[in-house]
Amino acid sequence: MTQMVGGEALARMLAAEGVEVVFGIVDGTYLGFFGSFEKHGIRFVSPRHETSAAHMAGAYARLTGKLGVCMASNGPGVANILPGVAVENGEGNRVLLITSSRRTPIAYPDRGGTYQYFNQAGVTRPMTKWSGAVPSFERLPELFRRAARISWSGRPGVVHLDVPETIMNGVFEADGIDLRPPRAYRRTTPIAPSQAEVVQTAQMLRSAERPHIHAGSGVLHSHGSEALRKVAEALGAPVTTSWAGRGALPDNHEQLLPIWAMEPINKARSEADLVLVIGSRLGETDWWGKPPYWGKPGEQKMIQVDIDDEILGLNKATDLAILADANVFLSALASELEKSPLSKDRLQANRARTASLSEGQAKVRAQLDMALQNTASPMHSAHVPNACKRFFGDDAVYVFDGGNATVWASFFSEINRPDALLSTFKFGMLGAGVAQALGGQIAKPDAKVVCIIGDGAMGFHMQELEAALRHQLPVIYLVLCDRQWGMVKLTQTIGLGMLRPVIGTEQQGTINADFEEIAFDKVAEAMGCHGERVSDPSELEAALQRCVDSGKPSVIHVDVDRNMHLFAPGLQEFKAMHQEPGA
Repeated sequence: MTQMVGGEALARMLAAEGVEVVFGIVDGTYLGFFGSFEKHGIRFVSPRHETSAAHMAGAYARLTGKLGVCMASNGPGVANILPGVAVENGEGNRVLLITSSRRTPIAYPDRGGTYQYFNQAGVTRPMTKWSGAVPSFERLPELFRRAARISWSGRPGVVHLDVPETIMNGVFEADGIDLRPPRAYRRTTPIAPSQAEVVQTAQMLRSAERPHIHAGSGVLHSHGSEALRKVAEALGAPVTTSWAGRGALPDNHEQLLPIWAMEPINKARSEADLVLVIGSRLGETDWWGKPPYWGKPGEQKMIQVDIDDEILGLNKATDLAILADANVFLSALASELEKSPLSKDRLQANRARTASLSEGQAKVRAQLDMALQNTASPMHSAHVPNACKRFFGDDAVYVFDGGNATVWASFFSEINRPDALLSTFKFGMLGAGVAQALGGQIAKPDAKVVCIIGDGAMGFHMQELEAALRHQLPVIYLVLCDRQWGMVKLTQTIGLGMLRPVIGTEQQGTINADFEEIAFDKVAEAMGCHGERVSDPSELEAALQRCVDSGKPSVIHVDVDRNMHLFAPGLQEFKAMHQEPGA
């Protein structure tokens, strides 16, 4: 008779799914689980806060294409991880959350007064793809399989498996337990389009006068960037990406209109007579696919390709809706266009239109780069991403975190690889980047991982510097310090001025938008990491070199001009996006 600890059965199933890393904080309620990791070749990485575990798992999943796994202990641990769950599900990262819960006789439902207990599966259910509680050891494999099956189907997101401590740490007779390989319980090959759909797409693109390609994060998740490049070049058409899809085609590709080229982007998308949308929901930051930023109904056709049936035609009517993995579809389309290419006249016309749009893009870039002529101290915020671009080139993985710091980083960076950028494009979650950088470093151990973050956001989770040191993760954080909630302060300055007459108050100025300074370089040093402080832009690259040479997690406290930092580029368009109705 074979005996097995319940937690080890769970670890065995994770290993069969190819899981190599789990992120979480130790607790006695799942001792039998993490105690089995080493036996099954699983690395256990512990942050200082459960929310960070979720962000680390999401970043790891995004960069590797594997399942990211995080865990949290019953009660407080699960409560702590909830913000990360909401964000990673919203961002569409494939994460499995495993939690412990109290023993079954006193939980589900609560008998009244149970310690460290709440309805964990019920609370997480609305913010995940699926959430389930395991009632017995015998049903553990079944419910794990359901979680994994849902995780690998449709749009990626978070699934949650809640396991009682009595199952995690209990010893059970295991002769009859059903531990199957993944191919025996879920799809292990991506969804392919029909040949007829590929041929029809190619025919529509060949006959279009002004075709356009728009790529979302689905291209990145499917590792479809190379196939996208082949299709784009076969068409000669302009290409845009969603915020989350940045990197699907290199920023320096002659056909790409990078996200900062807003006017040329709007022109390209509104004038197109046919748009091929791949792996994107066309959400709020894509103007819902609505005019005047996109073509008018009846004047613009759309082919939409997505792995999730529910996204097809969601925000913009389709003329051809295709359920398929982005990479598989693009690869098939590239082959079809190679076999039956566009006519020379059509290809030349497409290339000419793309070139004319690039001229507008160059004008936008020249206007933006005028900010770099300001070499005063404290420095203009634009110098930080620009110095990183010069110093690291295309070799770094970048993390952009929150508010104006993300905007400056986005507008003055160049992302030329599909695995080179992490952020929270849907949530704009302050502080998530601290842990995303750690997850990114574990996913890409040989890369330089660089996080550009504001001082407000860094204050959310700077305790993770200790985790970076403990796990030997030499991440570099550049903290843009203006001692204020920059984006909120600007909003208050404008918004309160209009509201005060209605509110009936004579109070002037902003409310709680300023704070005292934290010397982040000194905090880093106090935690055993490397610290630098820079105010002059000419000193940035030397500071970056010292960070690299230290071999430690590093923090550069960057003093930026408080007033100029407020006026990040594109904020007017960003505000307009939020005012645009979705209907």
